[in-house]
Amino acid sequence: MFAEAAEGAASAGRGGDASHKRLIARGCDPVMAKHSLKMMPPLLGNVHFAAVTEDEDFFALLAKEKWDVVLFAPGACRWDRAKRPIPGGNAETHGWTLEQYRAKVRELQGDAVAIVETTEEREMVGLARRALGLPPA
Repeated sequence: MFAEAAEGAASAGRGGDASHKRLIARGCDPVMAKHSLKMMPPLLGNVHFAAVTEDEDFFALLAKEKWDVVLFAPGACRWDRAKRPIPGGNAETHGWTLEQYRAKVRELQGDAVAIVETTEEREMVGLARRALGLPPA
């Protein structure tokens, strides 16, 4: 997973300043989430970056703070595609699809928030850069 994300990061390039923007990632792999806290901000123009793997934390942050981009990590998207519950759910969200997560994100953040989803690690950085308004190169 790390190699594919790094491969995608290399092809997405760097540059641009997103230090005034905020991105929250909802994943399901705590190891990848922890690693992404160091890896992603420099690749995404030094965006303020949060990565969570549990819905309690995810929805608390969405309710508390304004975010420019919500990213559903590849693992979460693959669970959804397989029609399986996304790990890290709670009693309210157990069995939710990404469609239901998107609706909750819109409820808490409004229609202006960009939502990024991909099942491919190598696409994650490029899609996030685009959502942040950063150049692809």
